Amino acid sequence: MSKIIHLKKAEMESIERVLRRAQTDISKIEQDVRKIIEDVKTKGDIAIIEFYKKMLNIEIDVKIHEDEFEKARERVSREFIEALEFGSDNIREFHRMQKPKPWMYEMRRGIYVGQIVRPIESVGVYIPGGKAAYPSTALMTVIPAMEAGVKRIVATTPPDNDGSINPHVLTALDFLGVKEAYRVGGAHAVAAMAFGTESVPKVNKIFGPGGIWFTAAKMLVRDSVDIDFIAGPSEILILADETADPKYIALDLISQLEHDVSTSAVLVTTSEAIAEKVDRIMSELIEKVERAEIVKKAYGEYGAIVVASDLDEAVAFANEYAPEHLEIHVSPEKIIDVLSKVNNAGSIFIGKYAPVPLGDYVLGPNHVLPTGGWAKARGGLSILDYLKIIDVAYVEPSVLPELGKHLKVLAGFEGLVNHYKAVEARIDNPENRS
Repeated sequence: MSKIIHLKKAEMESIERVLRRAQTDISKIEQDVRKIIEDVKTKGDIAIIEFYKKMLNIEIDVKIHEDEFEKARERVSREFIEALEFGSDNIREFHRMQKPKPWMYEMRRGIYVGQIVRPIESVGVYIPGGKAAYPSTALMTVIPAMEAGVKRIVATTPPDNDGSINPHVLTALDFLGVKEAYRVGGAHAVAAMAFGTESVPKVNKIFGPGGIWFTAAKMLVRDSVDIDFIAGPSEILILADETADPKYIALDLISQLEHDVSTSAVLVTTSEAIAEKVDRIMSELIEKVERAEIVKKAYGEYGAIVVASDLDEAVAFANEYAPEHLEIHVSPEKIIDVLSKVNNAGSIFIGKYAPVPLGDYVLGPNHVLPTGGWAKARGGLSILDYLKIIDVAYVEPSVLPELGKHLKVLAGFEGLVNHYKAVEARIDNPENRS
C-alpha cells in the first residue's frame, strides 16, 4: 500500500495524521503511577523490593555492588570497550565545546554585571532496559554531567528477569566511573531519585528517556525535582530533493522504525520520482529486515512519504512537524539555504553520509532529543541542562541616585514602595556620597 501524500492535494485529515504521530498519553496509568510514587516515598527500598518480588518473583538488592561491575567487564568483548572509548571521546569533545564561560563587564559607569556558571550538585540518570539494553544512553547522559562538573551522578537501570543487570550497561557505567548505580526501573526509579530511599539518594535533577511508566512518573514529580524533558517515541523526518539516494533514505527510515512500534518515520521530498522509488524500496525491504514486525507496524501506523511542490514548502512542513531527527538530503549548493530556514528540529544531519544512526552512537551530539513536536521549544540534551547560569551584579554607590530615580517610578507604579525605600536608605547614607 502506497504511503505517498501530496501536500497540495491531500485532505487536511491526512496531513494532520502525519503531524500528530504517536502521543504520550499517561491518563490510563496516571493513578497507578501516583500510587507507585507514594509507595516509594513512604516505604523506600521495601517498595522496590516488594515490587520485583511480586512482578518477577525475585529477591533483589537495590544497590549494584562492585563485584557485579567486575563480573560484567569479563563478559563483554574488547571490541565493545573500543567502541565505548571511540564514542565517548567524540561525545566528550562535543559537550566540552558547549560549555559557556563566565563573564563580567561594566555595563554603565559604576554598574558591573555578569554571569557565573555552576554545575547542578547531584543528578540522576536513567538507563532504559527491558526488551533491550542501552549502554549508549549511559554515555549520552553521564558524559555531559561529568563535563559540567556535577559532583554526584546516580544511575538507575531495571533488572533482567533474574535480577541481574545487563553487563554492557554495567560496563559502560564502570567505564565512565559511575559507582552509585541502583537496580530499579520505571516509575519506581523516578520516585527513588526524586525523594530518596535507604539506598538511592535524592537528586536535584533527573535525566534520561524511558518507557511510558518512567515518563509518566517524570511528569508527576516535577513539583519536587527538576527533570530534563519528556522524550517519547523516536522520530525521523528526511527532507530530500531529486538528487537524493532513495535506498539510503529507505534504510535511514528503517533504522529508526526498528526502535519501537510507536516510532514515526517521514520523508518529505520535492521529487515525485524519489517518492515513488522510496515507496517501492520500503515495500521490498520492510518484509525482510531484522525486527520486521516492529518496523512494519510502526511504518504502517506512523510512516509517510510527503511530496511538496518546492523546497520552501518542504521546509515549512518540516518546521511544522518539528522532528526529533532531521536529515537533509539535497544538492550541495542548496544545503546552506535549506539549513538557514530550518527552525525546529532536535538534531540535524546534513548530507547522505551523515545518517541518524551515527548520531545515535558515535558522532558526538546527544541522542536524548525532544519528540512529539517539542523541538519547537527546545533542542536536544546538552551540557547546559546540567549547569546553572547565575546572574551577578555589583554597583558603586556613586550611581545609586540615578538608579534609584528610575526604580522609584517603576516600583511606585506597581505599588511596591518598599523596593525604593531599600535603595533610598543607601542614597541618604552620608558614607555613600562621593
